[in-house]
Amino acid sequence: MENFLLKLSIMLVPALLAITCHEVSHGYVASRFGDQTARSLGRLTLNPLKHLDIIGTIMVFLVGIGWAKPVPVDFRNLRNPKKDMIWVAAAGPATNFLLAAVSAGLLRLIALLDRTISASGVTGLLLEPIALMLAFSLYVNLLLCLFNLIPVPPLDGGRVVVGILPYRQAVAYSRIEPYGMIIIIVLVFFTKIFTYVLAPLLDLGIRFLAGPQSALVYTVTSFLMR
Repeated sequence: MENFLLKLSIMLVPALLAITCHEVSHGYVASRFGDQTARSLGRLTLNPLKHLDIIGTIMVFLVGIGWAKPVPVDFRNLRNPKKDMIWVAAAGPATNFLLAAVSAGLLRLIALLDRTISASGVTGLLLEPIALMLAFSLYVNLLLCLFNLIPVPPLDGGRVVVGILPYRQAVAYSRIEPYGMIIIIVLVFFTKIFTYVLAPLLDLGIRFLAGPQSALVYTVTSFLMR
């Protein structure tokens, strides 16, 4: 029980922030391009209770990746639906990458502070839990970014592809959306897409963003995921 509470204290805030900001960014960009559906439903808020999907949140703590209730977007309300769809879809992964970069920057700053000031006493008690949460934040945001860029609708990557393709091909490609979740489950659990695609990209992103602090990220995520 103590181990569970420790893991929860590290994962809860970064996971909720990652999922909430991902969804809010979709709604915010959609509102900028003309669709006010999310705003009218009160979904342009950082209150995580407005976005939580119970199963998706539990999955974050079990396997390190999950989902929230999708922010509703009516693409018919966008000024240029096909083109604007690209920006609305890309906003989620872009936000997660930005959060990962900010987390990495703060992690590097804490390491610098640790070398220049005494990390004992109150300072050490404050910096250590923050560093652990930032390490997980970097991991979970990069993973959400990469996972959502898988080019299968309804994932964001799939919607970007639909927006980029010529009209006839886009219509044909969008027809796989009703089967999209089945395809994603097959890809994730019955192929080597994570081992040969997502994991190497995740490793590259962590090493690029965290630099010398990559070891801490791997130590923290290894502890949290076992």
